[in-house]
Amino acid sequence: MANLIPFKAVRPQRDKVHLLCSRPFYTYKKSHLKAKLESNPYSFLHVINPEFNALNKTVPNSAERFVLVKNKYEEFKKNKFLFKDEVAQFYIYRQTTEFGIFQGIIAGTSVQDYQSNIIKKHENTIQNRENIFKKYLDITNFHAEPVLLAYNPTKLIKQIIAQNILERPEYEFTTTDRKVHELWLVNQPDVISKIQEEFKLINNIYIADGHHRIASSSIYQQSKHNHFLSNYFLSFFIDQKELKIFEFNRYINSIYPLNEEEFLEKIKINFNLKLLEEHQPPSSKMELSIYLKNKWYLIKIKPQKISNDFKSQLNSQIVSDFILKDILNIKTTRKNRNIEYIKGNQPIEFLVNKVDNNKMSLAIQLYPHKINEITTMADLGDAMPAKSTWIEPKLRSGLTIYEY
Repeated sequence: MANLIPFKAVRPQRDKVHLLCSRPFYTYKKSHLKAKLESNPYSFLHVINPEFNALNKTVPNSAERFVLVKNKYEEFKKNKFLFKDEVAQFYIYRQTTEFGIFQGIIAGTSVQDYQSNIIKKHENTIQNRENIFKKYLDITNFHAEPVLLAYNPTKLIKQIIAQNILERPEYEFTTTDRKVHELWLVNQPDVISKIQEEFKLINNIYIADGHHRIASSSIYQQSKHNHFLSNYFLSFFIDQKELKIFEFNRYINSIYPLNEEEFLEKIKINFNLKLLEEHQPPSSKMELSIYLKNKWYLIKIKPQKISNDFKSQLNSQIVSDFILKDILNIKTTRKNRNIEYIKGNQPIEFLVNKVDNNKMSLAIQLYPHKINEITTMADLGDAMPAKSTWIEPKLRSGLTIYEY
């Protein structure tokens, strides 16, 4: 039984929404981030980067830095770039991209549902990052980017969404990444009640993106026992069949102390290897494509080498077990500087160019995971390897802000 509440969002003025909402700051290269901050005084990036152009800066992730974030946020409200809704409501959001159309409901979602495993994770979190974001919440008292939650909506929920998007949206704008964003307000008391009642019929919800944000919200909630709003976190519910899941490819900076021949010989122990005349992506979860020394290879795991359990047969697990650990001695992937993760919605030439510019490097192209692999791992209470999936949609920061 999922528990949702409507909330009074802090959101942009209609004439500034296209200027204010931003991608998460960590998705920008430094040069692009600087250009955005220099050219757009309304960007929410100024809230997240309050010391832009300052000579003396605070320590990243420090309490002093988060106080400045809070101050800049209050300044945006004082200048009326942002305002707070007068009534609690749900929000229907739709994003139209080259990858597909994504739509669903933005709401406050119960932290207890996460703690009781109604909301399930498929990825492990790092305690240090949880604690940093919990400190951020303690000081700033707001969520600016929803956790992306996947579920199977009921027929009535689908009908409510379909009916509401027939109306003119409150917001409709296009961003420079060629995505169209639309937002509708759902404030009729009877519709709000219907949505809440329908979600009580739903018992399995999966975190698609935002594992650390929700884990931090759980820690925050446990320290704020008497604060009602701390029992909920900002979330965006989307039909799990609508998610677009890309692979997260691996780039290895160096295969040293192995050379090309030695590496390929080790590959042949567990894989069948085929030299390709040109690039060919893997066609099943048993396959991988690797690029080394200006050559593409298709490799397929030998069936007798893997266990029969579900996790062992995941494409990303095969990479971790039989290439990263066995051959390259990369056992802890999150902190190892020899590995980079390259999202799969980029042209393959991006990987090729990185390898061509570094003679000792290696690219591994994975096969995209399916939603049933994510949900099965979550149902099993187990975790996939780090950075197994790149999931669309990616949500904008500052569109509907949840205040504590």
